[in-house]
Amino acid sequence: MEMKECNSLDDVRDEIDKVDQQIIALIAQRKDLVKQAANFKNTVEEIKADERVDDVLNKVRHQALTLSLSPNLVAEIYQRMIDDMVETEIAQFRNTKTF
Repeated sequence: MEMKECNSLDDVRDEIDKVDQQIIALIAQRKDLVKQAANFKNTVEEIKADERVDDVLNKVRHQALTLSLSPNLVAEIYQRMIDDMVETEIAQFRNTKTF
């Protein structure tokens, strides 16, 4: 991950804005993939997948540590995102499974 060397506070803020745009775009991409996952599941319980959630949280906590980030902060962000996306996936599942 290469970071631009900034020469002013405005440069720093511009770079932060660019990173924020990328983060939002990646969250949207993740949400689209979650919606696709609904097509491969048979029950709401399968969507909730507590074991998968635990696996994802463990992975992001580990990655946070390797990047000198707070694993608790990253896990909290992911937990909130996963909770929201599970609801999205359930809605997608119910929309596609109605006859």
